Amino acid sequence: MQRQQSLLALILVLVIAAIAVIATIPIPLGLDLRGGSQLTIQVKPAPGMKEITERELAGVQKVVEGRINGLGVSEPVIQTVGADKILVQLPGVNDPEQAERVLGGTAQLEFRKQKPGTETQLFAFQSSRVELKAKQQELRNSTDKAAINKNQEELQKNNQAILELFESTDPPLNGKYLQDAYGEPTQQGNNWNVAIRFEQKGGELFAEITKNLAGTGRSIGIFLDNELISAPVVGPEFAANGITGGAAVITGRFTAQQANDLGVQLRGGALPVPVEIAEIRTVGATLGKDSIVSSIYAGSGGLLLVLIFMILYYRLPGLIANIALIIYAILTWACFALLGVTLTLPGIAGFILSIGMAVDANVLIFERTREELQAGKSLYRSVESGFYRAFSSILDGNVTTVIACAALFWLGAGLVKGFALTLALGVAVSMFTAITCSRTFMFLAISIPALRKPEFYCPNLSASGASNKTEVAQ
Repeated sequence: MQRQQSLLALILVLVIAAIAVIATIPIPLGLDLRGGSQLTIQVKPAPGMKEITERELAGVQKVVEGRINGLGVSEPVIQTVGADKILVQLPGVNDPEQAERVLGGTAQLEFRKQKPGTETQLFAFQSSRVELKAKQQELRNSTDKAAINKNQEELQKNNQAILELFESTDPPLNGKYLQDAYGEPTQQGNNWNVAIRFEQKGGELFAEITKNLAGTGRSIGIFLDNELISAPVVGPEFAANGITGGAAVITGRFTAQQANDLGVQLRGGALPVPVEIAEIRTVGATLGKDSIVSSIYAGSGGLLLVLIFMILYYRLPGLIANIALIIYAILTWACFALLGVTLTLPGIAGFILSIGMAVDANVLIFERTREELQAGKSLYRSVESGFYRAFSSILDGNVTTVIACAALFWLGAGLVKGFALTLALGVAVSMFTAITCSRTFMFLAISIPALRKPEFYCPNLSASGASNKTEVAQ
């Protein structure tokens, strides 16, 4: 009894915490529910290039992400599709032409030298930029359009001010001269560097710019689409000839992720690959609102029918299953909010389907309990055996569902992933509610004398028992 009370207290705490999470963390809506624009970007091989490789596609994707951040769109979805396409979903953006203008075209990477006497200004602008970027992350899930637009305007002014502190070389050292860039580990702890390699002409230009800046305290500004992504300083040991050989290492306390991200950005800016907008779709906010309302009606109606059926057919265990089902819905919704799941129509379908999986677990348990009661066992032993005998079937069913979800998530894309994720989360939570919540409530019920009647758990038990006795007498 003490164990059941402890579990009941745990369930109560989880439900209260889940309700608090639901009340404080809104679940972001996907493009099909919120409305907005969806663009498919086709990445094409440059002349002399046979095909787009995974590294090149990742570089272009990184550039697209940077440009989307410049649009100030909250909760964008940017993912690769196949071997040469990038899917961009922009919730709340009803002007796809603006997005097309920003996303179209090849990324522009350029190495520029810092102007003399601008060291203090650059430090101040970079500090301000860090604060504005942090504010941008805070506003990402915000609906305050005025604050988002103000932040974007301040970032643009900051980027322009930094840009004016640098000047191009003659000829410009741009991305067409860069052959490769990648993160590499150092021999000191967990620090990483970024290695870059130029072709012959680029190596000569790089040697010249590093010779001019070596030992001055001024930096090489690495700009991607006119935005500063790195500003390394050249040491005085290179003042005589600069960094020769066409290869260099950008040092700094980079983590593995930061070094790889910078390498991807550099490669993306160096790609002379053309991109074009292959497809544009616009989803109206009204259509999304209608979809939400229809989903709520469908989900509520289906849930109500399930609740009524469980009470009519299973009596007291059915009522207990309904309580566990409501707890399941609350906990699952809270998991969606905590994990930042973007809710789409297929995602709602996955959630509703997982409700059926949760009911299915209770059905297996109660049917096993009935069989034990009809075999003449005591109420306590019947309930205990019902849970024990049904566990393997419940586990097998849920594991196979999770395997299917993993395959859909791994091999699918877009909305299919949303369906797989919500269904898998729902199945995981349903295991907890079916085994822990339903079990706790059932044993608490049979501990109450007024609810300790076998017919509450198995209707027509008396008739079934009489029939068994007659067969034995014959």
